[in-house]
Amino acid sequence: MASEISPRAEISPKAKIGNNCKIFPFVYIEDDVVIGDDCVIFPFVSICNGTRMGAHNKVHQGSVIAALPQDFDFRGERSECIIGDNNIIRENVVINRATHTGGQTVIGNDNVLMEGAHISHDTKVGNRCVFGYGTKIAGDCEIQDGVIFSSSVIENASTRVGQGAMIQAGTTFSKDVPPYIICTKKNTYGGVNQTMGRYYGTDEKVLNHIGNAYRLVFHGQTSLFDAINQIETQVPDSQEIRNIIKFLRSTQRGIISKM
Repeated sequence: MASEISPRAEISPKAKIGNNCKIFPFVYIEDDVVIGDDCVIFPFVSICNGTRMGAHNKVHQGSVIAALPQDFDFRGERSECIIGDNNIIRENVVINRATHTGGQTVIGNDNVLMEGAHISHDTKVGNRCVFGYGTKIAGDCEIQDGVIFSSSVIENASTRVGQGAMIQAGTTFSKDVPPYIICTKKNTYGGVNQTMGRYYGTDEKVLNHIGNAYRLVFHGQTSLFDAINQIETQVPDSQEIRNIIKFLRSTQRGIISKM
């Protein structure tokens, strides 16, 4: 089915628009843009060069996709902003494209970005994440699947958030947040995110094992290196435990503090 495009939208003839899209008045779309099928682009949205958008996305009023990176190293190079499928991007969201040639800012599938969220250059977001009102993600961050940011969270540059974690409202953090936990407003470990674990069908025994693993990390009197070794020898194996070990081993900035 042909797309419904308002004659009052300003769209480059070089842009590639998929089938069955609805593009409202006063939308601005630049040359080097690809938009997949069944997308809805509301008024006053700007979709800039380097955008590669999948299908079934909704982009609400005032949002800017693939904005120029707010990075002092940016020299006008060509780069990309990759948006997957089934994302909801609410009002006044800004997503920057990457800084250097060949770089990508990536938003996966089934994410919700609430009003005023900002995803900076070269950040990689997985699937099924929620970004609350006014949340700001700095450049070069990694956010794995199923992460929930409450409102007004600030994630500083080059940090990571593990799968299934939740960040409480008003938190600012500069170290990695491991998988399946709650990060408190005081930037500390607040226990296992059992609510989301149950939502995704994690077995109760596995949730208990996750809690045991993190007791070794956050309440033990050992280094992180020794805590990882203790998890391997003392906690029953599962995919979730392997994910925790892999995340902890690969941290570059360290992890958030114990309670």
